[in-house]
Amino acid sequence: MGNRRKFDIAFVGLKPGIHEFNYEVDEKFFAEYQQADFNSCQANIKLTLEKNTSFMMLKFEVGGSVKVICDRCGNTLPLNLWDEFNMVVKQVENPDEMNESEEDPDIFYISRTESHLHLADWIYEFVSLSIPMQRMCSEQEMGGPQCNKEILAMLKKMESGVIENNHPLQKGLEQFKNKNN
Repeated sequence: MGNRRKFDIAFVGLKPGIHEFNYEVDEKFFAEYQQADFNSCQANIKLTLEKNTSFMMLKFEVGGSVKVICDRCGNTLPLNLWDEFNMVVKQVENPDEMNESEEDPDIFYISRTESHLHLADWIYEFVSLSIPMQRMCSEQEMGGPQCNKEILAMLKKMESGVIENNHPLQKGLEQFKNKNN
């Protein structure tokens, strides 16, 4: 929990205007979140904070690299991260009530008495959102040194229709193969 303190900003001491902060996160940061979707993450987050009287505009720029499991062949696939996220943080009297009723996920409310912004959860979320939902090497890289050749051969067999029907669960499915809706 003490590690998360370096992701807090004491905004009350900041003058109105634009301020920049840089953060680096790695496996230690993600260990607290028990994330299993990726590993070997090295991310750099540049935060631009524009402080105004009753609200702050935050712009997170995420960059770096991560390793994920390829959806096609199951081997480890290195990916580059890059994305931008904007948040508006408003100071109000009843932040819990306002956050529950707010429909825009890019607006967050904090108490007027709050003195710190806690960024760790947002950094986790934005790095996770920077990873594409489909995690596959491109068609040009398919079959390259990082691909599982056995799995690709099985997929090719499936595409051509040469599938062994030895499994008991597959019996009777042939009747549906060429049926039109």
